[in-house]
Amino acid sequence: FPRSGTGYIKTRSAAAALIALSGDTLLAKYRAFFQFYAVRDGKGALITRSALRSLLTDLNQIPAIVGESCTLSCVEIATHSCFHGVLNSAIVEEKFLSWLRSEPAVLLWLPTCYRLSATEMVSHQARCR
Repeated sequence: FPRSGTGYIKTRSAAAALIALSGDTLLAKYRAFFQFYAVRDGKGALITRSALRSLLTDLNQIPAIVGESCTLSCVEIATHSCFHGVLNSAIVEEKFLSWLRSEPAVLLWLPTCYRLSATEMVSHQARCR
């Protein structure tokens, strides 16, 4: 998981992994990602391109562990798509959440894993013959 190869990971990176692997709803996870990676200004919190790149790189360490890695270009393409049509250097939480709800390809594994875990709790009262 450590990108630097030093054997140490950043607290924020560890938090992102724990959030991603938690049993919470997708929206709660997305909001938590924003809170951990956003920068504060006088008006509220914003996420910058750099912070989004960092988040996506951190989250892509999880599928990389099982051999499903994503290239750096995937992260750049996703960052560009999130900031498409944005003139500022940072976006507000609602824009960030809207982009994540569109299920960008770079993070498609996250909603897929969530749906799989959610179906484990489904119980049908039917009998087969």
